[in-house]
Amino acid sequence: MKEIIRADYCGFCFGVKQAIEKAEQAAAQSTGVIYSCGPLIHNKLVTDNLEQKGIKVIESPIDAEPGAVVIIRSHGEGQWFYEAAEKRDLRLVDATCPFVARIHDLVRSARERGMNIVIVGDKRHPEVRGINGWCGDSAFIVSCRQEAESISQDNLFIVAQTTIQKHTFDEVLEVFQKNGKHISINNTICNATEKRQKSCRETAEKVELMLVLGDSKSSNTKKLYDISKKYCTNTYFVENIADLPLKEVEKCNRIGVAAGASTPECLIKEVIANMSENTLEHNEMNSMDALMDEIEKSLRLPRGGEIVTGKIHQVTDKEIIVNLGCKKDGIIPSDEITLEGDQKLTDLYHEGDEIQAKVVKTDDGDGSILLSKKKLEVSEHWDEINQALEDKSDIEIKVVRPVNGGVIAAYKEVAGFIPLSQLSDRYVENAEEFVGQVLPVKVSRVDQRRGKAVFSHKMYLNEEKNKRIAEIWEGLNVDDVVEGTVMRFTDYGAFVDIGGIDGLLHISEISWGKLKHPQEVLSIGDKIRVKVLSMNAEKGKISLGLKQNQPEPWSVINETYQIGQVVKGKVVQIKEYGAFVELEPGLDGLVHISEVAHKRVGNIADELTVGQEVSAKILEIDQERRRISLSIKETLDEADEPVEAEEAPTEEEAPEAAEEE
Repeated sequence: MKEIIRADYCGFCFGVKQAIEKAEQAAAQSTGVIYSCGPLIHNKLVTDNLEQKGIKVIESPIDAEPGAVVIIRSHGEGQWFYEAAEKRDLRLVDATCPFVARIHDLVRSARERGMNIVIVGDKRHPEVRGINGWCGDSAFIVSCRQEAESISQDNLFIVAQTTIQKHTFDEVLEVFQKNGKHISINNTICNATEKRQKSCRETAEKVELMLVLGDSKSSNTKKLYDISKKYCTNTYFVENIADLPLKEVEKCNRIGVAAGASTPECLIKEVIANMSENTLEHNEMNSMDALMDEIEKSLRLPRGGEIVTGKIHQVTDKEIIVNLGCKKDGIIPSDEITLEGDQKLTDLYHEGDEIQAKVVKTDDGDGSILLSKKKLEVSEHWDEINQALEDKSDIEIKVVRPVNGGVIAAYKEVAGFIPLSQLSDRYVENAEEFVGQVLPVKVSRVDQRRGKAVFSHKMYLNEEKNKRIAEIWEGLNVDDVVEGTVMRFTDYGAFVDIGGIDGLLHISEISWGKLKHPQEVLSIGDKIRVKVLSMNAEKGKISLGLKQNQPEPWSVINETYQIGQVVKGKVVQIKEYGAFVELEPGLDGLVHISEVAHKRVGNIADELTVGQEVSAKILEIDQERRRISLSIKETLDEADEPVEAEEAPTEEEAPEAAEEE
C-alpha cells in the first residue's frame, strides 16, 4: 500500500505568488516587450513561461530602452537600481517581496543612525546584494561562525536573509553575544520559510523516500534538500518530471514531497500524478472501502454531543430540517440558533446549504435527532479560549457585572471570571468602572468540564508594556540624548523615566560641582535632557548623565575667566589658611588669608562665613594644576593704617594643604 505525503507550505510563497501575478498582469496590459531585471524567480519552468508571454530577462536597468517597463523581481534591488531607473525614465513594476522590502527600510534607517549593518546570509544571493544596496554596500555579510568571529566592529545592527536556516542565524548571534558586542537583533527570516523548513523536516522524518521539487538555482530549495537529506538519506532533488526516480519510488510505500518557494503547482501535481498511476488498483480498492463506509455510516445514528454536518432539507421560521445521511433527519429549533434583532431563520439559511450543529438528543420524541447550533458555537468558543491559553494569544471580552472579588466577563457565549487584582496594572478599589467595557485579556486558567475560565487584563497590559520597553531598548544607544522626567530620589541619585524605562542619574553625574543630595538642583516631575552613559540589557539597567550636556568648566575656563577679572562667588569652605569660593559648579578658587582684607586677619572665620556671597579678583589661573587664586582685598579700598598680618601658610603652601579638600 503506497502512501504519498505532501509537506505543508509546499510551492509558491506569498512573495513569489505576488511577483508572478504582477508580472502576468503587466504582460497582459502591455503591447511591447517587458523586462525583468534578472530571473523573476529561481525556476526555469516559470521564467520560460513568462518569456513566452513577452517578459524578457536583462541583467541591468541600462540594458532596457528608455521609457520601457521593467519588473523588479521578488528578491528586490538596491537603492542604486531605482536611481538608475529614474535617470532612464523606466516604468517600474515593483514585485519586491514585502518581507524583503521591510529589511531594506530597517538597514537604511540603521545606517542613518550610524550603526554597523550585519547581514546573515549568502553574499552571492541577489536578495542579500539588494539589502546591502540600501546601506551603501557597507554591510558585513556572514554565513557562519568563523565569518562572524572576524568582525571587530561594535554597535551591530543584525538582519537575516529571509530564506536562511534559523540555526545559522542563532550561531552568528551566539558569536557576537560571546564576544560582548552591542547588538540590535532583527530576526527577518520569513515566517513562511521557517514553516516550510519545519514541515519538510517533519515529513522527511516519517517517510522512506523524500522528493524535493524545485530549480537547482533556488537557494531555499537547496536548503530544503539539505534538511531532508539530514533526516531521510533516501532524498532526491527533482527539477523536472524527467528527474523523477520511478524505480526507487516503486520500492517504497511511504513517499514524502516537499517543494521550494519558487516551485510551480503544476510541477508538484505532475510528480504526484506520475507516482499515483502505479497505485490505481489500490485506489479502486479504496473506493470500494469508502462505499462500504458510507453504507455503514447511513445505518449508524450519531451520539449525543457529537458534531455533525448535513444538508438543509427544509427551512421554516420555527425550525431547520437537516439531512444527515442516516436513517433519521436532524431538527434545529429556532431557539437553538443565535438570531439578532428581527432576523428570521429563512433570512440566514436556505435549502441545499451545508450546516454544522451539535447533537443534543438522538430522539426528540418525534423520531428526529435534536440538534443545536448554539451549543456548537459554545464548543467552538471554548476551543478558541483553550487555543488562546495554549499559544498565549489575546482575546477580547466584555465586562458584564461585578461580583465578590472581581467581575464576570463574557467571551462570545462563554462566561468567565476576572479577579479584581487582574483587572488593571494599577490598584482597583471598585470594579464598577469596568462594567460594559471591552477589554483585551490573556487566558490564565481553563476548566471546560466545570465551565470555568479565568481571564487577566493585567497580564495583557504587562505584556504590552514589555513590548514597548523592548522597542525603547532597541532604539536606544549609548551617547543618545533623550528627554526624561524625574520620578524619585535616593541619597545616591535620581531615577528618571525616559519613555517607559527608568534610568539612574547618579549624584556624581548631575552637576560638575559637589552635591550632598539631588534635591539641591532637581525636583520631582522636572523635565530634563539626559545623556545615555551606559546600558546593560540583561540587567535592565541604564546609567544617565546630566552634567554632560554642558562643557566641563575647566575645559573652557579661558573662554570665561581671565587674570585681573573681578568675579562673584559663594564661600563654600573655610580653612585656617584661607577660604574656598565657588565661582560656578565644579569651579572653586582659593582666597588666601592674606588676601581677605588689607588689615591683619588672625581668624578668617571672623571675616567670612560659609554661604556668604563675595566679590574677588582673579590673581592666577593654573589650568594644568586646576587652581585659581583669588583676592577679596583687591576689590576693597585700602585701610588708612594697614596692619601687618600674622604669619600663616603662604599662598603657595595653601593649595598643597588643601589638596585633599
